Amino acid sequence: MKFITIIPAYNEEKAIKSVVTCALKYGDVLVVDDGSDDLTNGRAKNAGARIVKHEKNMGKGAAIKSGLKEALNDNYDVLVLLDGDGQHNPDCIPSFTSNMEGNELIIGSRFKNGNPENMPVWRKLSNKITTNLIKFVTGYKLTDSQSGFRAISRDAAGLFLDIKYDDYVYESEMIYRASEHEIKVSEAPIPCTYGDEKSYVTKVHALKYILFIIGLLGRKFKVRIISNPITAKLGN
Repeated sequence: MKFITIIPAYNEEKAIKSVVTCALKYGDVLVVDDGSDDLTNGRAKNAGARIVKHEKNMGKGAAIKSGLKEALNDNYDVLVLLDGDGQHNPDCIPSFTSNMEGNELIIGSRFKNGNPENMPVWRKLSNKITTNLIKFVTGYKLTDSQSGFRAISRDAAGLFLDIKYDDYVYESEMIYRASEHEIKVSEAPIPCTYGDEKSYVTKVHALKYILFIIGLLGRKFKVRIISNPITAKLGN
């Protein structure tokens, strides 16, 4: 089985070298530099990663799509996604890839073995709310819909290339798209380290995500009406 680790990165000069070095122990690494204006590109390249460079910052979703396209062109069987800020431990990669048999999307869960003590309270709360909503919309039994540590089969990856979102909403839309095509999704427990890493999620992003979730609920209700207009009307 041929796999590659894809790391979307924006101004991650502090951690990118160690993340790439660790991930390279298990296979090829591709860093998508999403318009960084620091030393991310050079440090990732010097560590041994292949580089795809965005000339300007386009968003995490856009970086993931660029990485998926590049990897699919090179005929990898499994595409592993992880963040470049050091929160994700690349040593979990072997367990992800070994569990791909029978699965098409594996999501690394920080909550599968209980609440991570080092996660900020506001992140725990927002994750719980959004994960419960996405569970309701998709039917998947998830504990961590917001995790960026994922493994995707080659066949499933093609489904995610034309998602319209270019920001953090992209990762949630991936799960919804998977449910539309009824692909097998599972979770694997992962550790997660929180330190002084920066966050690029602003109030505008949060509002956009709320609107996205409302839109997802609307899509679910629309599908329900089309598939069974009588029961939808009665509220059964």
